[in-house]
Amino acid sequence: MIHFHTQDIKFTLKNKTVLKHWITSIIEKKKRKSGEISFIFCSDEYLLNINKQYLNHDTYTDIITFDYSQENVKLNISGDIYVSIERVKENASKFSKSFEEELHRILIHGTLHLLGYKDKTKIAKTEMTKQEDLCLAILKKIY
Repeated sequence: MIHFHTQDIKFTLKNKTVLKHWITSIIEKKKRKSGEISFIFCSDEYLLNINKQYLNHDTYTDIITFDYSQENVKLNISGDIYVSIERVKENASKFSKSFEEELHRILIHGTLHLLGYKDKTKIAKTEMTKQEDLCLAILKKIY
C-alpha cells in the first residue's frame, strides 16, 4: 500500500490516485509487489537532520530512502521515502523543469531504490537515470 504524508511542512500532492497507480504499475512491471511504502514530504532541515542522524552525512539532499523489505520476502518491497520539497523546487529551477516533473522523477527515484537500483557509481547512476526516464514516459501516457 502506498501512502503520502507530510512532516513539518504544508504540502498537498496533486493526483494522488494516478501517482499511486503509476508507482504500483512500475513495481509490478519489475515483477515485485508493493508492501507498505510511505512517501514523506518534508523541509530541507528535517531531511538534513535525518541525513546526519542515520547516514552520518552533513549535507542537504532531495531524497532519502529507507528500505524495510525483508530479505526472505524479496517479492514485496517496503520502505519510507523522505522527500525535501525545498530541494525539489530548487532542482526543478536548476534543471529547467516544472516542479511536478522534478517531483515525479524523485518519487520514482526512491521507488527504484526500493527495487534495488543504485546510483553511487557512474554506471549505476546512468542506469538509474535510464530507468527514471522509462518510468516517466509511462506516467506521461496515463497522466
